[in-house]
Amino acid sequence: MPADDTSTRIALGVCAPVHSQRLPAALALLVVLAAATGARPADAPQWGQRHTRNMVSPETGLPDRFDPATGQNIKWTVPLGSQTYATPTVAAGKVLIGTNNDNPRDEDHKGDRGILLCLNESDGALAWQLIAPKLSDDIYKDWPKTGMCSPPTVEGDRVYMVTNRNEVVCLDLHSLANGNDGPYRDEARRMVPADKEPVPLKSTDADILWLYDIPNEIGLFPHDSVHCSILILGQFLYINSNSGLNGTHKEVRMPEAPSLIVLDKTTGRLVAKDDENIGPNIIHSTWSSPAVGQIDGQTRVFFCGGDGVCYAFEPIQSVPADGAVQKLKRLWRFDCDPTAPKENVQQYNGNRQVSPSNIKSMPVFYDNRLYVTVGGDIWWGKPLAWLQCIDATRTGNTTADGPIWAFPMQTHCCSTPAIWNGLAFVADCEGNVHCVDIETGKPHWTHKCDGEIWASTLVADGKVYIGTRRRDFWVLAADKEKRVLSSVRLDSPMTGSPVAANGVLYVATMKSLYAVQQSAK
Repeated sequence: MPADDTSTRIALGVCAPVHSQRLPAALALLVVLAAATGARPADAPQWGQRHTRNMVSPETGLPDRFDPATGQNIKWTVPLGSQTYATPTVAAGKVLIGTNNDNPRDEDHKGDRGILLCLNESDGALAWQLIAPKLSDDIYKDWPKTGMCSPPTVEGDRVYMVTNRNEVVCLDLHSLANGNDGPYRDEARRMVPADKEPVPLKSTDADILWLYDIPNEIGLFPHDSVHCSILILGQFLYINSNSGLNGTHKEVRMPEAPSLIVLDKTTGRLVAKDDENIGPNIIHSTWSSPAVGQIDGQTRVFFCGGDGVCYAFEPIQSVPADGAVQKLKRLWRFDCDPTAPKENVQQYNGNRQVSPSNIKSMPVFYDNRLYVTVGGDIWWGKPLAWLQCIDATRTGNTTADGPIWAFPMQTHCCSTPAIWNGLAFVADCEGNVHCVDIETGKPHWTHKCDGEIWASTLVADGKVYIGTRRRDFWVLAADKEKRVLSSVRLDSPMTGSPVAANGVLYVATMKSLYAVQQSAK
């Protein structure tokens, strides 16, 4: 970390242990963190708690029920596209969420596109949108109608995002309404397919400040859909590369490509990448976003590869010389499923009995431990997964001495856990929400939500919020004793995770974004 990077040093304070008896101090650190980064105290500028990725919010006064049919506790509702896989982020009076273009907001841009909407936090009105054409030469690079799936990360008046085309973009939060700030100025050309003529830019179009095109720069293409929540650490952006299989599902498109890359947030220049040779062992794709923690005063970057292995890296300290790209220094590796197949892993795709494991969720750092969900691939692998608790303080190959406990789930899992008050809350793909003791790994309770779950639980205001792909949204008590507070059927399935900011709960379905506030109606 640069010696003068005060904001990062303050921010890393939130990575310290947050036991329940130290909650007031932890919340105070969150306030200091927000002030240091330009965000308001109760914004949610990144998916998950900043750096640690814990699915916990300090918000209070949130409702335990809502109903769009009656308007109960509904502040506003905004129609999205027809498929929304993204999770919203909230910062500086704006709500940002990715979707598709089946509900076009600009008559000049119709057809299948990736869309990032920027809405006014107060009323949901459109402020601006980022429009990106699809990668049309191969549907397995950019699956039709999926839109933009990545949650943006906001710092000050900069929005960092990975588009459906696997382009990393830095956007002006104020859009083109305050001019085209550059240095990138080719927005009009970028917004339309190659065979279409550009149309004049509008004030409601996104202002791209810089763009790093991963496919063109590295030769690496995504698989199915891009999903990355960019991690900001000081001057640098840590980004999972979305490297994955080709359309045969038997070969990795570019096995020599990195899985974790680092860009300079000011210029978009590539400054570092991993050197772990993860590519040949990618089981499906690289969809897990990195996290950060502090151990004995030392910063660590945690990353889960498409090979089912967790890695800890030393963060880079400064921008390298022109043209140089650093190799990230690995501190430890932990194989989450050491007895699974390790050779020619793609040959097991479709084997529901024996298969490698992969990781689609984010690692969560809490009290010198890493909490990770890992297991067979949803589409191609065995129906077995675990919530694993790993000792993050060790070095080297920690597969043997790193495990603390593992909680088994007899199905697939792609949810990031929420760690709160000695408990871990996590959902699996069969619709079960589990409450697990973080010291023993033993379950306190399981609740069946009767619908497949791809989203992650959010713990806020003593409640657990979660949505299902059967359209049901559940509210449970965040306690050792299971209590169902409410459930409501919404207009369409949910795959994105709920988010809380500034006294409002945001719930995205495939077709709508709901802003939920106590006594809004």
